Amino acid sequence: MKKIPLLLLGLATWLAAFGQQTKTYAERLGWPQGARVIILHVDDAGMSHESNDGVEKALGEGVATSTSVMMPCAWVPEFKQYLDKHPDTDAGLHLTLTSEWESYRWGPLAGKTAVPGLTDKQGCLWSSVEAVYFRASADEVDKEIRAQLDRALSMGFKPTHLDSHMGTLFAKPSYLEKYIKLGIEKKIPVMFPGGDDLFYRAEAKAATIAELKKQGKYTEGMAISEPAALGQAKATGEMIWKAGLPVLDDLHNSSYDWQMPDIEKKTDKQIQKWYTDHYIESIGRLSPGLTMVIMHCTNPTPNFDKITNTGRKRKGDLLAMTDPRLKAFLTQRGFILTTWREVMERRVKAGE
Repeated sequence: MKKIPLLLLGLATWLAAFGQQTKTYAERLGWPQGARVIILHVDDAGMSHESNDGVEKALGEGVATSTSVMMPCAWVPEFKQYLDKHPDTDAGLHLTLTSEWESYRWGPLAGKTAVPGLTDKQGCLWSSVEAVYFRASADEVDKEIRAQLDRALSMGFKPTHLDSHMGTLFAKPSYLEKYIKLGIEKKIPVMFPGGDDLFYRAEAKAATIAELKKQGKYTEGMAISEPAALGQAKATGEMIWKAGLPVLDDLHNSSYDWQMPDIEKKTDKQIQKWYTDHYIESIGRLSPGLTMVIMHCTNPTPNFDKITNTGRKRKGDLLAMTDPRLKAFLTQRGFILTTWREVMERRVKAGE
């Protein structure tokens, strides 16, 4: 008879532990069960005047809540002026290891002699993630991201978080280790989706199927393998959490791959509707938890077209973020908007 209570006690303890493990990171940060909490984040501040203008409009006139700055780029001082006037801006470092445009480029802040594996024949950072992967050592990556943080701090800019331009820091485990180590050492949150990643997994699978169909290699029902990095995501997320930093449950990083038909011929009103529709549909599919939604809000000029032909799609992001229809949707569906600053404050309070 005495064994039954002990058995029940053991079962109750196991269930309590299981319940703790299955909490979303949003819950562990103090938001209610089932809450869908999102960081609406704009990449590429500092890249150009047009990028800065788009970021400022998305934050000031729209629903965007966060941004991050490309420290090697020429227009960082202009954005720092904005930060000085708006000190509560949630702004992190968009750690930059590539320089992808043909006619507008930038070099490593650590200097070519310190990081030769990160530098091309022009003295600039490589134009692709692949080139970095095959040429740069993890120690060189570490030197460069530390140099970018040093420049920010020297300017009086204390970043709210760290993330990765073009995902380069996620290309190799050794790069990722340096990125996470820097965040833990400096007590700065790192962008890392370490939860169930339901949306990110679904989008990755859909993208793989689309590419296979394009190549004529897809057959209905065939097994689709997930990106290898996702296999370690939960373990890495838990390690980051135990080190005292917050962790994302999921990542929405889809809009840059959206292809609006004939976008160059469309009016701003048409672009706004198309992009807002896509944000409403995709955000509506997010599961409970803390999700970062990444976008590139730019207010392009003819000069920006000399840098890249992505101006119209970047403007689509901006037009969606400033669309009252998106704001109304988020309110009606009960989404909670947050910032990296608030997320870190909650992580400190959470203890554990």
